[in-house]
Amino acid sequence: MKPHHQPSERWLAYREVNPRARVRMFCFPYAGGGASAYRGWAGPLPSDVEVCPVQLPGREGRLRDAPFEHPEPLVQAMADALQPYFQGLPFVFFGHSMGAMLGFELARELRRRGQALPLHLFVSGRRAPQVPDDEEPIHELPEAEFIEKIRELNGTPEEVLQHTELMKLLIPVLRADFSVNETYVYREEEPLDIGISCFGGLGDKEVTRDEAAAWKEHTRGRFRLRMLPGDHFFIHGNRDMVLEALARDLMEVLAQVPQRA
Repeated sequence: MKPHHQPSERWLAYREVNPRARVRMFCFPYAGGGASAYRGWAGPLPSDVEVCPVQLPGREGRLRDAPFEHPEPLVQAMADALQPYFQGLPFVFFGHSMGAMLGFELARELRRRGQALPLHLFVSGRRAPQVPDDEEPIHELPEAEFIEKIRELNGTPEEVLQHTELMKLLIPVLRADFSVNETYVYREEEPLDIGISCFGGLGDKEVTRDEAAAWKEHTRGRFRLRMLPGDHFFIHGNRDMVLEALARDLMEVLAQVPQRA
């Protein structure tokens, strides 16, 4: 596997370059997921938003790159690699599940570096970072038990779970991502001066409404919680509703950004 130093463009995939864009939206994937989770999102969103799905090492077009196993070095690497794309246009972050934590920590890392922050943070399918996780860690479980836990989460199609060759490729990435999640330690810092919108699934067994609502503590700006029908992967099962809500909030963000000449 190649080391983690990768050119910036490796970190974005399925980006729909939009010369009319006034805002870039960086989308961070859930554990085991890749940038393709956000393919086609640009269509239903305001036409002046450029969707930039972030491709983490170890998956899809980056199978040969070693995945990260801990959140801090991953956040540092993203802050470095995505820097060229944080220039020139204002931006926002969207992340689902593990991606929500990554977006939040990346915003805090940019603040620590004294760099421009996203105008808004969208978090989805994730308990607030200060809420303790009472789940048993799974990233070091023996393979059969690990696969069973992945099955329970309902994010991986059964035909993939049954596909031995495919699972050989997927398991190291899933283990690495669950390690990123499970070794994450929240450290207290000042709330962010940006608005936060939180999306939750009404049928999500991973995240309760109260755990999602606790994101409010991390903003001095506007906070909005939307609970949508669906399980932990409601962003796929209920994609249209998510994008409709996202589009509404993006319109408010765009109202703060000057029109292009």
